[in-house]
Amino acid sequence: MYMPSCDCCRYDQYEDAWDTSVVIKVDGQDVRFFHSIKKGVHRVFVWGKTGAKLYGPASGADYVDNHKRFALFCKAAIESMKALPFGTGDDAIFVANDWHSALVPVLLKDVYQPRGQFTKAKSALCIHNIAFQGRMWADTFDDLGLPAASRAKLDFQVRSSPGGVFKKVNWLKGGILSADKVLTVSPNYAREISQDPSGGVELDAFLRQKGVEGIVNGMDVEEWDPRVDKYLTMMYDKNTAEAGLPVDASAPLFSFIGRLEEQKGVDILMAAVPKILAKAPNAQILILGTGKAKFEKQVAAMTAAFPSKAKGVVKFSAPLAHLITAGADFILVPSRFEPCGLIQLHAMQYGTVPIVASTGGLVDTVKEGVTGFHMGALDKDVLDPADVDALASTCARAAQAFSTPLYRQMVYNCISQDLSWAKAAVKWEGILETLYLGLASGKAKSDSVAIPVMERIPYP
Repeated sequence: MYMPSCDCCRYDQYEDAWDTSVVIKVDGQDVRFFHSIKKGVHRVFVWGKTGAKLYGPASGADYVDNHKRFALFCKAAIESMKALPFGTGDDAIFVANDWHSALVPVLLKDVYQPRGQFTKAKSALCIHNIAFQGRMWADTFDDLGLPAASRAKLDFQVRSSPGGVFKKVNWLKGGILSADKVLTVSPNYAREISQDPSGGVELDAFLRQKGVEGIVNGMDVEEWDPRVDKYLTMMYDKNTAEAGLPVDASAPLFSFIGRLEEQKGVDILMAAVPKILAKAPNAQILILGTGKAKFEKQVAAMTAAFPSKAKGVVKFSAPLAHLITAGADFILVPSRFEPCGLIQLHAMQYGTVPIVASTGGLVDTVKEGVTGFHMGALDKDVLDPADVDALASTCARAAQAFSTPLYRQMVYNCISQDLSWAKAAVKWEGILETLYLGLASGKAKSDSVAIPVMERIPYP
C-alpha cells in the first residue's frame, strides 16, 4: 500500500515507519521511501516533492504544480517495486485508487511495457467517488512524461455556461481507459456511474466501454465494536443526556452524523426537521457534524428553535460519534449520492436502524423493512419539497414501528450481520486472481460473495 507522505496525513498511520535509506531519482528529484508493516501488509510512504498539505497551502488553494507532485507519486510507486528489497519486480498487480494514482495504469501501458518492463503486470483502478477526476489544464500534459499517443486518453473538454469550452486533461479518464480492470465500491454505484452523464459526471461512456464492477466496502470492526468500544462508558439514557437532550426512553431518537453539505442531504434534513417533529411529536433529533458555514449556523440554531426536541452539535468528535451511534434508535443518511457509505454500516453494527436515501451503496447494504427504511432517490441538484416530504414520511413510518416487535426484530437483524472486510476481501481476491492468473476458481470465488441485502439475515 502506497501513500504520499505529508503533514496532513494521519500521523498514526506512519508513526512507526522507518526510513528504508533507499533514494531514487524520479523526474530529477530525490525520492525516499518510509516503510512499516501492519497486519502483514507492507505500507510504503513516498517522500518527494511535497509541502505541509496534500493539495495546497490552504483549503481551496491548490499548489500550481500538483500535476507534477502526483505524477511523481505515481512514478515512484511503480519504481519502488524494483528499488525496494521487498518489491515484487515485474510480477505485480497495481491497484490504483482514484485520480491521485490514475496515472499508474497509463504509465504501465504507455511507458513501461513498451520498453519491456512490467510486461507481466496488471493494473486495476478503484473509483471511490466519480465526482473527483483530476481535471487539470491541458498544457500540464507536457510535464507528465507521457508519450504523445497518451494524450487522447486524457483529453477532456469542460463546457460552461453560456457555451464556453475549456480544454483539460482528465486523469481519471486516462486511468479508466488504461486499466485492465475498473472497480468501484458497490454494485449499485457501478450501475449509476455508467448509466448516464449525470451519474458518471461525464465519464459514463468510458465506463460502459471498459466495464466497471462494484465491491461493497467492509468496515473496521475493531474500531467500531460495541462489545469493546472504548468510548462507551455510559448507558443509553446517559448517552442522550450527554448530547443535551432530555432522557425519554419512549422517544425515538433520530440522529445524523457527518459532513454538513449538500451531498449528504443536510439541506433536505434541515427543511424536514419541523415536519418530522410534527408527524412524530414524541421524537427527538440529534445532529453532529461540521461543514459549510450556512449549515453549521442552521444546525447550531436548531436547539433554540425546538427546545427539548432537537439538538445540534457543530464539532468533530469521535467520542460523541461513537456515543450517538450506540445511543440513537435511528441513523439518518439522506445522501443525494453515496458510493458506498460507512455510517449505515457503523449504525447496523451497533443495532441502530438506518433510514437512508435509495442511492449507491445504501441500496446494496440496507434492506427495506428488514435492516432499515428507504426514503427513495433524492434530486441530486436542487432542494425538492417532495424529497423533504419523503424524508419526513419515512421517519414517521420508523417512529410508528419503534414501539413494535418489528423494530426489535430490525435491531437484531442489523447487529447479527457480518459487516467486516472478510467477505469483501474474498471478492477482491477472486477478482485479482482472475485478472492476473485467469483462473476460473478466481471468478467462482468472486461470484460466491453476495451483497449484504441479498444475504440471508439470521433470525432468532
